[in-house]
Amino acid sequence: MKTEKPHYHGHRDRLRQRLLEKGAESFADYEVLEFLLFGVNPRGDTKPLAKKLIETFGSLAEVFAASPDELKQVAGVGNAAASLLKLIPEAARRLTKDAILEQPVIDSWDRLVEYCTIVMAREKIEQFRLLFLDRKNRLIADEIQQKGTIDHTPVYPREVVKRALELSASALIMVHNHPSGDPSPSQADIAMTKEVKEICGKLGIELHDHLIISKTGNSSFRQLGHL
Repeated sequence: MKTEKPHYHGHRDRLRQRLLEKGAESFADYEVLEFLLFGVNPRGDTKPLAKKLIETFGSLAEVFAASPDELKQVAGVGNAAASLLKLIPEAARRLTKDAILEQPVIDSWDRLVEYCTIVMAREKIEQFRLLFLDRKNRLIADEIQQKGTIDHTPVYPREVVKRALELSASALIMVHNHPSGDPSPSQADIAMTKEVKEICGKLGIELHDHLIISKTGNSSFRQLGHL
């Protein structure tokens, strides 16, 4: 008796061929997920799960931003799939960071903003990040100094400067995210930034900028005239 082949027979090979011939940009968002899930589901049809993930979280970016526990709430997502989906943004983070390490940060500003967007834009709580630079404005350290709540992160200017001195940094860039989606600085943000700049100036450390990152955009204190 002849066994009937599943409806998705040959689909993986066709998708792989399209990737090689037309590039990944030819894929719809669900097809990107579908392809990635091949690795954790060697024989089954991964399209329904890929579409369900997009439907549940709203976009490909939000799927990658979801926590493992949130991902596993979707039927069909186990530890293997959740682990894979959390590895993708980490790979993107490392690729982008490598790119900004290749030259002075201020000469690759767009890449720096892209990097900060990848690592911070979809965080569900505020975090305060410090990028420390050497005399040639090359990145020597990238550190999260504080994590806060959904709309506040405590920042201590003297601790910021103390860490810069420990690393012998000549300059720094402050970055924090706004989970609300609005990248506009608050009056508290502006006051804290001015205090850091004042302390840094007395010690010969330059504060290049303070960036606010959100999933709807970003803002630069220097461009806004606050530095």
